[in-house]
Amino acid sequence: MPRSLLIAATASYGANCALGGAVATGRLDTSGARWVHHAVYVSTVVLTAAAAVQLAAGGDRALWRLLPVALPLVAVPGVSARSRGHVALALSAAPAYAAALTTPRER
Repeated sequence: MPRSLLIAATASYGANCALGGAVATGRLDTSGARWVHHAVYVSTVVLTAAAAVQLAAGGDRALWRLLPVALPLVAVPGVSARSRGHVALALSAAPAYAAALTTPRER
């Protein structure tokens, strides 16, 4: 089964981290459109959930490596975006996305 939703979820996560990083470092000003970061976050959550369903339906063991992203995705909205904790929590999902993407498929 293709992992297209996993790839899309990981790309959305990467885009959200890049956007957040650009705003945090002052390279990008989204003060007039803060909703953009929120919209990409929602996209990441929805795509990740859909990827998990797709992986589970296909019996793909990458699901087990993707599951740890659930905790940071659920917790990050509750941590101030201006804190280091927000950044650390958001970045803590990266290893799980990478592990899921690199999990070999069983043949």
